[in-house]
Amino acid sequence: MTIMRATYRTPFDWNGLISWLAARAIPGVEVVEDGVYARGAVRVWHGAAAVHTTSEPERVRRVFDLDTDPAAIHAALGRDRMLAPLLGKRPGVRVPGAWDPFELAVRAIVGQQVSVAGARTILGRIAAAHTLTPERLAEVTVEGMPRKRAETIRILAREVANGAIVLGRDDLTQLPGIGPWTASYIAMRLGDADAFPAGDLILRRNAGNLTERELLKRSEKWRPYRAYAAMLLWMG
Repeated sequence: MTIMRATYRTPFDWNGLISWLAARAIPGVEVVEDGVYARGAVRVWHGAAAVHTTSEPERVRRVFDLDTDPAAIHAALGRDRMLAPLLGKRPGVRVPGAWDPFELAVRAIVGQQVSVAGARTILGRIAAAHTLTPERLAEVTVEGMPRKRAETIRILAREVANGAIVLGRDDLTQLPGIGPWTASYIAMRLGDADAFPAGDLILRRNAGNLTERELLKRSEKWRPYRAYAAMLLWMG
């Protein structure tokens, strides 16, 4: 077996990143066990100051956010009174990327107004009954979730399968059932370091019960790394 070694700039919060992915792993699609992320034949683990993978090195770099510059994040966020203590706890914070952009979009839609565990269960059922591809989900109405949300997935799948849209925020928010929170969450996990879902209830609560408008105003100081600020607030 060929093992590839992927380096990164330190510090690197592997434990926080792998815990985030483990909590959201889709049953039957991916799994995290004993610190190893597995998806099909791919295995990813950390050791000796590097991330190791059996295949898909470019995807692994994206999912584990290996190209980010922690020094730049510290410069942007480290002097903020709200974020500095959180950054001190997770100095190598990363934003988990997406193995597959369309799959991520489905995750985000399923995750609207439900718990992480609830979304994971629903996604596992969808993956078992169908496949998480636009071609397949364009043809079906998924069960086990609100009808409007299921229709949003079907419409998105149809548009992606037909090549009518890419998964950018402007395109996404034109579709029924996809608002700023969903579009921003997708954007941050597709590599937009400044995407920020300010309407998120947990972000607002962890930021001191701010209103969405207040949090947006506060977040202006965190540019261009607001996605990393969101991760710090979510992870606590």
